Amino acid sequence: MIPVLEIGGTHVTAALVDPRDGRVTGRTREPLDADGAAEDILDVVRCCADGLSAPPGARWGVAVPGPFDYARGVALFRGVGKFDALYGTDVRAALLHGLRQRPADIVFLNDAHAFLTGEWSTGTVRGHRRAVGITLGTGVGSAFLADGRIREAGPGVPPEGRMDLTEIDGRPLEDTVSRRAILARYGDPAADVHDIAERARAGEERARRVLDDVFTGLGAVLGPRLLAFDATALVVGGSMARSWDLVAPALTAGLGVGGWTPDDSRADGAAGVRPPRAMKPAGPAGNAALVGAARAAVVRDPG
Repeated sequence: MIPVLEIGGTHVTAALVDPRDGRVTGRTREPLDADGAAEDILDVVRCCADGLSAPPGARWGVAVPGPFDYARGVALFRGVGKFDALYGTDVRAALLHGLRQRPADIVFLNDAHAFLTGEWSTGTVRGHRRAVGITLGTGVGSAFLADGRIREAGPGVPPEGRMDLTEIDGRPLEDTVSRRAILARYGDPAADVHDIAERARAGEERARRVLDDVFTGLGAVLGPRLLAFDATALVVGGSMARSWDLVAPALTAGLGVGGWTPDDSRADGAAGVRPPRAMKPAGPAGNAALVGAARAAVVRDPG
């Protein structure tokens, strides 16, 4: 079993993972204040990790959002709405020397890469040769995978494989698709995204329109990239994906505008019928990023 950490904008999770079958045990989870002081953030991460019965001298896998120097383990967050206090912090050293059971090594990888790798190896898009993963939370994470490997260049792939570096109507994507963008557009300082989702379900037109516009816009900019990448699967994770009943219809409409319609079997005269395009939410257990982090620790490849 491989000890792993998943560090997100609102929580940190630790677990022991069997990367061969995706089995997860010993899971611990702690809330995390991404706007807190650097040492407070690190204390929560270390406390969560210390809750595991991990053997000393193990190699850990850690999934963390960017911008981050994954090879060196140094945080580069600046102006992304989370973890600004960690900028320049050697997170690798803080964990190597700060965990109760001292690791022998730590392998860091992008959390969206970990998510898609996990969903491809043991999850909802297993068997697809070309798949794309999107995580919707504080911001937008993304990953493009072909033949089991994350791709950061090629047809349809955005710069560095990062959809957050793309634009909608000449503005950065996360000015439209992010927690802060949704809250600003809705205009109620007392509401969070889950409140807006509940109001949309209850029939409030303004809430429904805000969410529809956001996820239709995301689909419209993502669709042409899926088409160029020749993806047969899109898997969506992150906290907003829990409102799949609201996300899926608008995202599907936008993807269609962008030329990539889910569940569309395409004839290929040379090779028969290709697999239908599939759009799916993350697996219900939420284990994908943990599995991806464990696989990275095994192969020592941050992807």
